Amino acid sequence: MKKVLILSGSPRKGGNSDLLCDRLMEGAQSAGHQTEKIYVKDKNIHYCTGCGVCYDKRVCSQKDDMTEVLAKMIATDVIVMATPVYFYSLNGQIKTLIDRCCARYTEISNKEFCFIMTAADGNKNSLERTLESFRGFTDCLNGATEKGVIYGTGVWQKGEVKGKSVMDEAYRMGASL
Repeated sequence: MKKVLILSGSPRKGGNSDLLCDRLMEGAQSAGHQTEKIYVKDKNIHYCTGCGVCYDKRVCSQKDDMTEVLAKMIATDVIVMATPVYFYSLNGQIKTLIDRCCARYTEISNKEFCFIMTAADGNKNSLERTLESFRGFTDCLNGATEKGVIYGTGVWQKGEVKGKSVMDEAYRMGASL
């Protein structure tokens, strides 16, 4: 059994990337994994200020919900990161979370990662820049392993992903963890 932490960067509960998170979670639970989903929008996570306190002390000077989220990222086996694609990049919620990992990023080691991206664009090749942003983060982590990528393409309006084959793909990915 693995601990699976799902970080839903969707600003809309029940949005397309959030629905894919739920489906992946169902698959992971069917395989007996322990799951937790954090809806990033519901957390009070401030932007990194570049103050430099974490360089020496390995602790962030800001007192917000990122302390809790980061502790969960360190304690889990699998991290699923999901974002709607805004202008072919990560949305602000998930990017802010990534930036705030700075204080303890060396402790996010030997983790498996899955990435979920949704976009109105129907061509998954158009999401490569977004995927490279996720990979830029994991390239900084010791022992990070990419387990899979879900491309929810051609979906814009809330819920459009329902009934698409990518929902089954997300379930299978969760079950295969």
